[in-house]
Amino acid sequence: MIHRKKELIELDGLLKRHRVVGIIGARQVGKSTLIEEYLKTVSVPTHTFDMENPDDQARLAEPMLALKGLTGLVVIDEIQRHPDLFPVLRVLADRKPNPARFLILGSASPELLRQSSESLAGRIFYHELGGLSLEEVGVGHGDKLWLRGGLPLSYLARTHRESFENRTGYVRTFLEKDLPQLGINVSASTMRRFWTMLAHYHGQTWNSSELARAFGVADTTVRNYLDQLTAALVVRQLQPWHENISKRQVKSPKVYIADSGILHTLLNLPEPADLNAHPKSGASWEGFAIDQIIRHLGARPEECHFWATHTGAELDLLIVRGRKRYGFEIKRTTAPKITPSMRNALQDLKLTTLDIIHAGEHTFPLAENVRAVPLNHLLEDIAPL
Repeated sequence: MIHRKKELIELDGLLKRHRVVGIIGARQVGKSTLIEEYLKTVSVPTHTFDMENPDDQARLAEPMLALKGLTGLVVIDEIQRHPDLFPVLRVLADRKPNPARFLILGSASPELLRQSSESLAGRIFYHELGGLSLEEVGVGHGDKLWLRGGLPLSYLARTHRESFENRTGYVRTFLEKDLPQLGINVSASTMRRFWTMLAHYHGQTWNSSELARAFGVADTTVRNYLDQLTAALVVRQLQPWHENISKRQVKSPKVYIADSGILHTLLNLPEPADLNAHPKSGASWEGFAIDQIIRHLGARPEECHFWATHTGAELDLLIVRGRKRYGFEIKRTTAPKITPSMRNALQDLKLTTLDIIHAGEHTFPLAENVRAVPLNHLLEDIAPL
């Protein structure tokens, strides 16, 4: 059992400030376990409904009658299975005084849960729960976390082989069960082919024409597949940043498989030796590092970008908060150095700082406002925003 102290503190603060809180995250990311741990700490009455449990479904057959008399904290898990609950929650959340707060858990993005955005607009605050992080497992276990990913059952498995088997089952269940429940009506075999193909493009700029030709369908079809997997929280689209400069800039997003362990499953890489010898090893490490940076800094999705020009200048991660711009370049090397591309990013983007995240052991300056920071020193050498 890994205690997720930071997430528990975040959850407690959200419930004190908002009438309805939505915790979203991919399947098996640890949402239910986090809530079970949180409920042990609260002093108000609590009521839990799991919409995958037939008994709880029966209890909520008449949701208004079942919920309106409850006080304290009401938790509804797997809310996407019963979107008809959202209008009821809107009415209950508007009561004054309000005897209860509501915590809903879902395995999809707010955009996919359209009912919540329509029925609970202005009443709900969403928090996305990721898998286990370096902060939670300890930087000494970084390589294990990179290989296995952040899904708790995968990370905590006894062996690499057992972890790989767990993730193989996860992929199958996600495609055959979870996607249809989210209203995504694409065959499991088709989506698996696309997801696997996407794994080979991990860390690259999205090119719908290239993938459409490889997949044998229209550009709009592969774009729809991409957006569906993104909405299901298993793919990350890192949006491009546009600066008012004379250079032509890339306008398509970069695409990453959200969890490194799932990426390695799709690429059939069960062991560390398989991963280290694979051509996508560097891109995999880049995606893993970007995820850990974003989570450690507490950056919101709309603050996170990449930047690239058609002449070759680029920056792997740009976090924009207010007037400050924080740049990160990811290099899986033990001897990082400043490149002309980085100097262009510093000048064109007017970066507040530029940190080169590397695979070595030491943090050291490279130039004014430029440092080399090893990934295993991320937590101590880079302060949250």
